[in-house]
Amino acid sequence: SLYRKRNYVAVVISIFCVLTVVALVLTGQIDALDVVLERKGSQLFSGRCVRSPEDAANIIRDFIGDSDRERFVVLGLSTKNEPTVLQVVHTGSINASIVHPREVMKVLLLSNSCSAIISHNHPSNDCTPSPEDISITERLVEAGQIIGVDVMDHIVLGSDKFLSMKEKGYI
Repeated sequence: SLYRKRNYVAVVISIFCVLTVVALVLTGQIDALDVVLERKGSQLFSGRCVRSPEDAANIIRDFIGDSDRERFVVLGLSTKNEPTVLQVVHTGSINASIVHPREVMKVLLLSNSCSAIISHNHPSNDCTPSPEDISITERLVEAGQIIGVDVMDHIVLGSDKFLSMKEKGYI
C-alpha cells in the first residue's frame, strides 16, 4: 500500500541520516553533538481529517491491509480530528487479539492525541462484535475517561466492510 511504501522510505532516510551523523562524530568531524527532538506533522496524513467511521475505516484498512490474523490498531487524533498516530498495538491469532488498555493509552499519550478510534480486523470477514470485543471496548472507553482521552469509536473491519460499534450503540 502507499502508506507502507512511504513509511519504508521514511525509515530508510532516517537510518541513513543517523548513520551519517555517527560517522561524522566517530571521524572527529563533529566535536560536540546536540540532539534536538522536534515534533513535526506526519506527511502521511497531510490534509486528512476523520469526519466519519468510514473515513477512519479507510485509513486503517490502507494501513493493515488484508491480514490473515487479527491486528488491533489505535488511531490517535488531534483536536481537529487529524491523525496523530496510527499503530498496531497487538497482533493476535486467526480469531483472537488480546490487548491491554495500557498499551493503547501509552501510544495515545506519547503522541499527544486527545481522542482515539480503536479498530481491529476480523479475518473471517464477519464484522459482528464478539463478547470480548464489547468488553475491551468498555475497558478502553473507561481507561480513556480516566486519563482524558476520548475513545470515540471501535471499528471492526472485514475485507470489504466494517462495523462502527458507536453507530451500533456499544459506545
